Amino acid sequence: MMHLKLVLGDQLNINHSWFNQVDEKVLFVLMEVRPESEYVTHHIQKIIGIYSAMRSFADELRAEGHHVRYFKITDQDNKHSFIDNLQALRNKYDSSVCSFQEPDEYRLDQSLSEGLTNVFDHVEKVSSEHFYTSRNELWQMFEGKKSLLMESFYRAMRKKHGVLMDGGQPVTGKWNYDHSNRKKLPKSVVPPKPKSFNKDLSSLYNEIIDAELNYIGSVDVDRFIWPTTRAEALELLDFFILHLLDSFGDYQDAMSTEYWSLYHCRLSFVLNIKLLSPKEVVDAVESRWSTNLDSINISQVEGFIRQILGWREYMRGIYWKEMPSYASLNYFGHRSSVPQYFWTGDTKMNCVKHAIGQSLEYSYAHHIQRLMVTGNFALLVGVDPDEIDQWYLGIYIDAFEWVEITNTRGMSQYADGGIVGTKPYISSGSYINKMSNYCKGCHYSVKKKIGEGSCPFNSLYWNFLDRHRDQLQTNPRMSMMYRVWDKMNNQEDILGQAKVYLDKIERL
Repeated sequence: MMHLKLVLGDQLNINHSWFNQVDEKVLFVLMEVRPESEYVTHHIQKIIGIYSAMRSFADELRAEGHHVRYFKITDQDNKHSFIDNLQALRNKYDSSVCSFQEPDEYRLDQSLSEGLTNVFDHVEKVSSEHFYTSRNELWQMFEGKKSLLMESFYRAMRKKHGVLMDGGQPVTGKWNYDHSNRKKLPKSVVPPKPKSFNKDLSSLYNEIIDAELNYIGSVDVDRFIWPTTRAEALELLDFFILHLLDSFGDYQDAMSTEYWSLYHCRLSFVLNIKLLSPKEVVDAVESRWSTNLDSINISQVEGFIRQILGWREYMRGIYWKEMPSYASLNYFGHRSSVPQYFWTGDTKMNCVKHAIGQSLEYSYAHHIQRLMVTGNFALLVGVDPDEIDQWYLGIYIDAFEWVEITNTRGMSQYADGGIVGTKPYISSGSYINKMSNYCKGCHYSVKKKIGEGSCPFNSLYWNFLDRHRDQLQTNPRMSMMYRVWDKMNNQEDILGQAKVYLDKIERL
């Protein structure tokens, strides 16, 4: 009798206690199943990256002496169902016990918890041993309080885990350096060439083609750039610490047509499939700073750690507190479709063209490109949150629902009405121009609000404020912009220009 232990494709944590010792009566099961590869249309690099990482992980387990059953996407006996494949193994090995780690996605948690109890006599669900927090920790921390401020959560995490702390106070006496992290990339600054792994994964790509999986985007299968093993993930972490960390904070919000990666670490993919733990990443960054105080400013380090220890854990806490109802929230009642150029990048708006083009080429865009370009535009034109959720979840290599939906439906689209963000993250073209070189050479003029060639973001921004005034005017963070709007003497012209652009949204 074998004890079956299911390992999902985003649970590749070799340091999990499951793998501490070899047990002849334990069989680890990993699967490439069609529904998980097609419940949204994923980027080809995301599919390849996850499959490659899973296969490498299975090989690592075998090398350590563990028993492994791996179902490839093209295996003839693959039933393309977690439950059906496990039931077949139950019958083969006369197994009565199955264990699984807590899935990070609500739907999988529900389907596995219910489905496995119908197949096995004993089912055990254990922690994934990855996050700083438990699923319910945020909920418990804010119980009885009206708001769930990320800053309060972040400070509590800093104190609890002793990160950048001097006793009970932050090391420099200041908690947050966000205002120091908003610089545009100067022409004189040239970021290091991004770390790339240039692996030949053409055989895996051919299997995906043979399986006829749907996908978007492109890939150079002979020079696959993303890390898919723990050793490679550690290499990427070292590269970030040695070559990028000293400028990360300064330029984390900057955007450029020349540099797709800038000073970003690009560790979110390997973090989210658990090749690295958040603690080892935070510890490595804090250690680098503490031994290089003269060369690395605290603002660079705090800005990075806030993303991992603060925002990432906060997003997970919100997810498990608010699901499943969170996935249907639509505060503004938006119902428009995602414009077709979100799938092609074929638009005259230079910022949208570059952000989407980069996403299709690399399955990656950093947080400001996602929030203040594609997300901003989708919100201004009223895209249905269901559709924009599906787009973000599919196109980005690091997108998994627990972290994607709270960022997209919450922070980006304000579809939750303020659970995550204190206001909608919208802007006119001026913000994009301030933080990038996108506006240079664009078909549209960022300086114009109305008329031929005016920047669509400008009129659409004011149109959004006008359209949703009843829902937003009492928000303290929006009141100033409504005062500005009320003083404008060309409101009808601006709203008319917005209507022109909304009417020809597919041709912008």
